[in-house]
Amino acid sequence: MPSPTILLGIESSCDETAAAVLVDGVVRSNVIAGQDVHRLWGGVVPELASRAHQENIVPVVNEALRIAGVDKRDLSAVAVTQGPGLIGALLVGACFARSFAQALRIPLLAVDHMQAHVLAHFIRDADDRSVPEFPFLNLTVSGGHTLIVLVRGPLDMEVVGTTLDDAAGEAFDKGAKVLGLPYPGGPLIDQNARDGDPTRYKLPAPRIEGLDMSFSGVKTAFYNLVRTGQASDPAFVERELPHLCASLQQCIIDILLRKLQKAGRTLGVPRIAISGGVSANSGLREQVQQLAKREGWAVHIPPLAYCTDNGAMVAMAGQFLYQAKRFADLDMVPHPR
Repeated sequence: MPSPTILLGIESSCDETAAAVLVDGVVRSNVIAGQDVHRLWGGVVPELASRAHQENIVPVVNEALRIAGVDKRDLSAVAVTQGPGLIGALLVGACFARSFAQALRIPLLAVDHMQAHVLAHFIRDADDRSVPEFPFLNLTVSGGHTLIVLVRGPLDMEVVGTTLDDAAGEAFDKGAKVLGLPYPGGPLIDQNARDGDPTRYKLPAPRIEGLDMSFSGVKTAFYNLVRTGQASDPAFVERELPHLCASLQQCIIDILLRKLQKAGRTLGVPRIAISGGVSANSGLREQVQQLAKREGWAVHIPPLAYCTDNGAMVAMAGQFLYQAKRFADLDMVPHPR
């Protein structure tokens, strides 16, 4: 019987230090250490993120191996996020992974962070989930990126639409900051929106040709709406919080789904999926399913554990690279963009 393929995946692109172990493509552990220090500043501070990664990387990897019941000497390869992301944060993960691979004399796998989010759909664990058939369209939405990706295969992807300015996740977080909500604000927008009327306040939808998107105008319009309301009524935000959250959320979702619908129809691909941190948003998840039902499309949405940055998605992407024998050199350097 052939030996199992055991991969360690390491993620450190932003403010989560994560590690996971996959055995023949099945998740054995998925450990994530967050960084609460950024709440004090209302956003991720790159230097503080790098320091936290340095503190977390060893205990997180040790815990992932312990939970998986795997000895480091049994690893087949190490997969690590090469980019995009914060350069200091990426360097911590890359330096650790390079040293680990060199010490164990095993291959190193350099993973593209955005491809890893797409391949999160293929993670296998205790749940019996279907995986997308190729080709499919993936809406990748996070704090730093908003992409519509045509996925022809696990290592064959093409970006067919992107944001021209801010990412959808950034619009959520900046909107939350205007409302005085703590960082990260996206989940709090979602939580409050459930009790609000999404039609209470109409925000302008940008008119962008093709499949590209824009969110800077929405962010500015929301800022002006809140400030104008507060000028006439100091209790405006407190009184209208659910409706403000629901209106902002619906505007962002409308932009995303309008472009996703256009992409599916234009490219003739009847299979859609979402991934990335914003794919945890309950409104987006529900309305993507409604869109797929109206269009007669298959839809795939990852479990919440695999939406935000995590080591399992990096290990999964590494699994495909390992099978294709696309190994990285030990002098691999991170790519922030």
